[in-house]
Amino acid sequence: MINSIKKVLVIGASGLVGKTLVLQLNALDSCEEIDVIVRREQLAFLSQKKIQQIVLDDFLLLNYEQMQGYSHMFSCLGSTLKQAGSKQAFYNVDYKINAHIANLVRYTPTHLLVLSSMNANADSVFFYAKVKGQLEDYLKNLNLYRLSIIQPSLLQGQRDEARFLEDLAQKIYQKMVDYLPQHFRYRPVTASQVAHTMVEAAQNQQKSCETYANLCIQKH
Repeated sequence: MINSIKKVLVIGASGLVGKTLVLQLNALDSCEEIDVIVRREQLAFLSQKKIQQIVLDDFLLLNYEQMQGYSHMFSCLGSTLKQAGSKQAFYNVDYKINAHIANLVRYTPTHLLVLSSMNANADSVFFYAKVKGQLEDYLKNLNLYRLSIIQPSLLQGQRDEARFLEDLAQKIYQKMVDYLPQHFRYRPVTASQVAHTMVEAAQNQQKSCETYANLCIQKH
């Protein structure tokens, strides 16, 4: 049974995956309305009739009334320690905002799809992976109507902002790609593959909670 994607909300739509996801959703005939919450208006969405931009500086100000009526909600929020500026700032974006959004839809028939990381682990010694793992555990314990957790490896693609370590990793990968197994667990994936995985999960997932590992993302 295909789940109809009708009215959706995308948070984090200005990032590499978020922009790609919005444009893929926009191409779906069944998708009637796409609301995106951004801190700055995105020029790429202005000419699209189905896309409405909601400019909001603090996503923690989102309230219960604003979260009603959506068949699906996608969170593509994600930062890095360098980009955030501190561990607390990173935690505020990657954990607190996502947890806040999940709490607002906890008792609604909305399918929540969240972008995480393949190394997410609440017991990790690495802060980034630890926060992602803590978020996943928290979301799973909410018993949401339907939850999808997407766990990509390194993302390939050109970002608006520079990320030195990710850019370096992409260059190293390009030199090694011919020597890696076709279904290598850590093989980088594109924003398009991640977005496609999220759309497929939104349409086809029947379980209340499902995790989509990097090997699954590679197939799209």
